[in-house]
Amino acid sequence: MNAALHQPRRVVGGEMSDAVFAAVSRIAHREAGLVLAQSKMAMVKSRLTRRLRVLKLPSFEDYIEFVENPGNAGEMPFLVSALTTNVSHFFREKHHFDRLKSEVLPPLLKKAAAGGRVRIWSAGCSNGQETYSMAMTLLEMDPNILSRDVRILGTDIDNDVLQTAREGFYANTMLSGLEDNHLRDWFSAESLEGEEGYRASQKLRDLVTYRKLNLHGDWPMNGCFDIIFCRNVVIYFDEDTQTRLYQRFQNILSDDGWLFLGHSERIGEAANSLFTSSGVTAYRVAKGA
Repeated sequence: MNAALHQPRRVVGGEMSDAVFAAVSRIAHREAGLVLAQSKMAMVKSRLTRRLRVLKLPSFEDYIEFVENPGNAGEMPFLVSALTTNVSHFFREKHHFDRLKSEVLPPLLKKAAAGGRVRIWSAGCSNGQETYSMAMTLLEMDPNILSRDVRILGTDIDNDVLQTAREGFYANTMLSGLEDNHLRDWFSAESLEGEEGYRASQKLRDLVTYRKLNLHGDWPMNGCFDIIFCRNVVIYFDEDTQTRLYQRFQNILSDDGWLFLGHSERIGEAANSLFTSSGVTAYRVAKGA
């Protein structure tokens, strides 16, 4: 154990040293490509304090030692999850869904009706609001979509949010973005463990498959995607990691595939040759890329 990390000894609720923060940053970048600015120290301290309490560890230094121990590899997903923010709502950045309906999906649905294969990927799907928004859009455009070879894949690095997505139950506080007709047509009012909310219909859930995936690691998917949503995810990565990710997206997209990013994200100069801008944070695979 590095002596610089282990001195002075800290207790839960104490200050986080620069050395510990630097160690957390190195681990986060190594394991998931995350970049933690120094300004995030208070957030990191607050979130990791919860892990210390769960593990009954007295200090941040002990936590670093615990995480770096090969025998405690199971803690790494909890660390990465603690450092990322899972905030979403239905039909977030509505202009993207308007673009889906007006331009992106019509030719794909025509292909599907003729027996073709259509695949959509939500990379960083969080609690599932994005994937179910996609599913509602598809079902409203083609009520027979479940009989076509059309599927949505939702992936995330956080097991907890994936469990919420699979269950499809959303407390009333998580329904932002849904209108009355959405609730009427695609959800049923339920109570789960004493909390009132709504559950996504079986049709919505049948369109979506959820898998755990670290974008920084291996991708086991076979075949190409026609659409990738990766919104408010790359903001956690440095420029080199973003460029590698865009290259991988380009490799797994169809020749006329679409990539949608978050409102504050842009494809950097190093990856400009891979995609062509086609609207606000909407990109198409560049011809000949």
